[in-house]
Amino acid sequence: MNGDIYISRYSAWAPGIKSPGEWNEWAAGKREMESGTESPAITFTDSLFRRRLSQISKMTIQVVHDLLPLDPETSMIFFSFRGEISKQFSINRTVIEDNAVMPAAFSLSVFNAPIALTSMALSLKGGYSALYPGYNSFSAGAAITEAAFASGKNNEIIFVYADEMIPPEYEGIQYDNSNSPFPLAFSLLLCRQPSPGNIPLASLYSENDNPHNFLKRLILSKGMYVSA
Repeated sequence: MNGDIYISRYSAWAPGIKSPGEWNEWAAGKREMESGTESPAITFTDSLFRRRLSQISKMTIQVVHDLLPLDPETSMIFFSFRGEISKQFSINRTVIEDNAVMPAAFSLSVFNAPIALTSMALSLKGGYSALYPGYNSFSAGAAITEAAFASGKNNEIIFVYADEMIPPEYEGIQYDNSNSPFPLAFSLLLCRQPSPGNIPLASLYSENDNPHNFLKRLILSKGMYVSA
């Protein structure tokens, strides 16, 4: 991967971890991440807008909001292993039981819903990509961001990872090291400038990586200073 992509700011959100100190404890192996359906309040959005949003959409909006201020034309890349899995499961159950799907429910269940809702909530107009990782590897995000910068039109890019709580009906599914069942979201503001405090993205990636280990290395290298 090209070595001239840097992390200038970042943010993370997960159930049960609130303060920078708690994030640092988690990264150091002194605190466990919780598995639950808790979501950020996102009180900076309209109540009618947020009332039907899922955990993953709320987490995605929160971690990008925590990067503000941002250039409204900044592009975003959304990366997830499961997407809107709870809403997808609900729709599948409705199809089986009622042989029908409400259009409003379907529009909030598609894979790109979290990042699309984020662009609406925060008035970001730079466009976005919503990508499922090839070969079940978080490391694919490195190649994606490199390609985005290579296009020449981006000075900064927001990279967002998010996965929500798995519905109880899926608890028997086995997950490998890249696809953790714990809900987590984080965002990275990426740039080309090697300014003081910026971290080379290449220094944090490893082969067959997973998002939890990547975030731990980031926190241990820089400290958790942006948190909901």
